[in-house]
Amino acid sequence: MATTIRCDIVSAEAEIFSGVVEMVVATGEMGELGIAPRHAPLITRLKPGQVRVILPGGEEQFFYVSGGILEVQPQVVTVLTDTAIRAKDLDEAAAAKAKEEAEKALANRTDAMEIAEAQAKLAEAIAQLQALERLRRNLKH
Repeated sequence: MATTIRCDIVSAEAEIFSGVVEMVVATGEMGELGIAPRHAPLITRLKPGQVRVILPGGEEQFFYVSGGILEVQPQVVTVLTDTAIRAKDLDEAAAAKAKEEAEKALANRTDAMEIAEAQAKLAEAIAQLQALERLRRNLKH
């Protein structure tokens, strides 16, 4: 029985991760997903947030994705996203500033398009900050 599966995390700019993993954990539209070897084929949209891969031996790596698609095939799990960043490379100050700017834009409501854009930026900034917080918590354990 297989105990690992290949995982590829690909952004519009580059392949961020490719390797053999024991499990992939991501947030789909309907909630948290845990993908292990021999998982049934699946395709779903991802919410902005964290993708966690568990490597053989138990080491975990964390990534921030701006949403996208997760596809499970018998031999590979693929995450396709516009933006993917290793959690350790996230800029907390920039994410906090983006969150503050989005909140200000929402407070100064203008037209519907600007509100939707500000809400999307706010959700992205919050997801980045949450990914950083989870990374910090996991590093303490």
